[in-house]
Amino acid sequence: MKVLITGMAGFIGHALARRLAEDKSYEILGIDNLNEYYDAAIKQARLNDLSGFANVRFQRLDLTDAEGMQRLFAGTHFDCVVHLAAQAGVRYSLDHPHVYGQSNLIGHLNVLEGCRRQQVDHLVYASSSSVYGRNAKVPFSVEDSVDQPVSLYAATKKSNELMAHSYSHLYDLPTTGLRFFTVYGPWGRPDMALFKFTRNILEGRPIKLYNHGNMTRDFTYIDDIIESIARVMNLAPQRGTQNNTPPYQLYNIGHGSPISLMTLVRTLEKVTDIEALCDYLPMQPGDMEDTWADVEPLFAATGFRPRTEVSEGVRHFVDWYRRYYDEPLLNIGSVSGGLG
Repeated sequence: MKVLITGMAGFIGHALARRLAEDKSYEILGIDNLNEYYDAAIKQARLNDLSGFANVRFQRLDLTDAEGMQRLFAGTHFDCVVHLAAQAGVRYSLDHPHVYGQSNLIGHLNVLEGCRRQQVDHLVYASSSSVYGRNAKVPFSVEDSVDQPVSLYAATKKSNELMAHSYSHLYDLPTTGLRFFTVYGPWGRPDMALFKFTRNILEGRPIKLYNHGNMTRDFTYIDDIIESIARVMNLAPQRGTQNNTPPYQLYNIGHGSPISLMTLVRTLEKVTDIEALCDYLPMQPGDMEDTWADVEPLFAATGFRPRTEVSEGVRHFVDWYRRYYDEPLLNIGSVSGGLG
């Protein structure tokens, strides 16, 4: 199977590429623009981690480069495209809105066009739990209305779902959107809470807890996320024979059991054996107080449930962080297979 992974230098893209590369039946081409939204050095380090695999190739390419994307799809027929590249970050979208319009809307359109013209068997793309916005009912279900986004980032992700639906309807392009909840683990993004909390605790600096720490997130370990994606790749939706529904599917992808930010902090304190200094702050614009995924449809489709408890996953992350930054290794546990 020939697979295109957009955003391969990213957290999830790197982990998926490594997982597929270990299975010799896959040929992987990854693209990324290596932008500097966060430290590009970790993106390059992720690519270096993949360099030993003969069945993985990388091309530096921006999704918004329409001609470059056309050449990419014209040069290789892909059986599956996993579209993970996007401008991430809720808070960043408050000050840099045009970046989101280009990367998340124009870039997504270029991927859809490439898949349509090449008649790709299955497009799997990243959406976000942010689309649930002001929804009060929990757990969040893909059947819920998502017409009240509280950030531009969320609005672009909902737009991605609508665009994919139109291509599935018009061109019979099988598409599956994955509404990611909070993903964490080795090689994680420096702008995410666990990374920031770990860095500040180890450096003796206070961590910022918005909404005075009264927030919950559906944290899911990276290995469990990748297992779900790998299974979804082989589950291309089909057009309905009775009601002529398009080959279009949406899933929440998460753990299904949220924890509070304070639980995350206390877990980090146990793993590092350091008491956290906390700076309690008001809620930030665009943030959601709680996220909780209804993941039963995904579990039913894939036959897989996340296995990694937060205490284990946080330990794996801290061990990786200390190795990556040459910190003294304390409380060393076993490192998760293949993705650390």
